[in-house]
Amino acid sequence: MNRTEIKEARKTSPVIKPVIFAVIVLALISMPLWGSRYSLSVAVLVLLYLSLAQMWNLLSGYTGLTSLGQQAFIGIGGYAIAVTTQAYKMPLVAGFIVAGVVAVVFALVISAPIFKMSGVYFTIGTWIIAEALYIFFVNWKFVNYGIGYPITAAYRIRPEVMYWISLVVGLGSIVIVVLVLRSRLGLGLMAIRDNAASAEVRGVRLYRSKLIIFLIAAIWVAITGCLLFMNQAYIIPSSAFSIDWTIAMVFMVIIGGSGTIEGPVIGAIVYIILRQYLYNFPGISNIILGVIAIIIILIAPKGIMGFINKRFNLDIFSIRRKPKRK
Repeated sequence: MNRTEIKEARKTSPVIKPVIFAVIVLALISMPLWGSRYSLSVAVLVLLYLSLAQMWNLLSGYTGLTSLGQQAFIGIGGYAIAVTTQAYKMPLVAGFIVAGVVAVVFALVISAPIFKMSGVYFTIGTWIIAEALYIFFVNWKFVNYGIGYPITAAYRIRPEVMYWISLVVGLGSIVIVVLVLRSRLGLGLMAIRDNAASAEVRGVRLYRSKLIIFLIAAIWVAITGCLLFMNQAYIIPSSAFSIDWTIAMVFMVIIGGSGTIEGPVIGAIVYIILRQYLYNFPGISNIILGVIAIIIILIAPKGIMGFINKRFNLDIFSIRRKPKRK
């Protein structure tokens, strides 16, 4: 594609983009009407993993907070929906609310110590906290120790309803990231990622900005965790707080393209497709994913979306702020 073609594409993109988005959203909304049961189940996984990837990318790709402990909030969400609906017979909506509230409180509590760390120390600190939470739940009698907890309320939800809720959560994660990055907060986040000291000198409030993003990610990951375990209808600590969740997030963001909104979308689709085939290799599935990630990094260091942006100058979700008219 030469420069003339790129300029022409930019001229027509303001008209084409809304039409394409409208068609895609309409197709996604109507999928239960024309899709098979299997395609719906795969789509639910793609949407939920997309939500996880977007939140991890918001933390790491845009803010520089590389966390290996986001599984803590997945587990909190899963147990919140299980306990509220199973032990207290509350409606599912209450479970989502409890998950969000508990996730915020927990994030606030741990933010004070871990935000004093930086770089690899922050990364390790978040992982240790998630592991400590896992040990706590394994030894907690109220949640049946390590035996697990059923989520029978999930059986009352029809597959198409589960899909539509997952669609709201998946697309909602994209909307959240776009709105954050187009705000003044988003500009501050990217400044923090590039050079925290310079950002602070220019007036960016480091702790406040990081805390806001940390809380947003915690809430949305916990809500996604609710849906992930509702989809399984059972939860155990070894699954709820497994490092495999974070491995999946890192894989999706790296192969899709860190620091891009489109990257996690591509990464989630690729990951779920690969996972369907890797069920036949349970012992070495993570090794295979690691090899694939290394190959993609060698071919496209900035991920699939980074390669596409460089090759075709394609910008689907623009986060550039329009200048105010005087």
